[in-house]
Amino acid sequence: MNVPRYYILNDQNVAVLVDLYTWARWFEANDNHRIVQKTDLAGGVLVSTVFLGLDHAFTEDEPRKIFETLVFGGPHDGEMDRYATWAQAEAGHAAMVQKVSGATVTRRTN
Repeated sequence: MNVPRYYILNDQNVAVLVDLYTWARWFEANDNHRIVQKTDLAGGVLVSTVFLGLDHAFTEDEPRKIFETLVFGGPHDGEMDRYATWAQAEAGHAAMVQKVSGATVTRRTN
């Protein structure tokens, strides 16, 4: 069985492995800092990418999965991707927005 792995973000948005109590305190105090990007699209569709802080990888051998992009609404509702780093999350968000909207979007909203 895998032991849960908890992460917080430092000032450069790099994930740092911490204990449960440090993670919980950081999450309570950093609600807005966990949002990587949110993009509202036509038809009430939202693409949201956030820092999860809890590793969702199935095994310790695979890359950590501590960021998540999720689509709300439209034909892609519920589609999701997960990532290991902030940079991967930003790129994944842009790719998901392009997939869902069919157009390249460079605007970032938090």
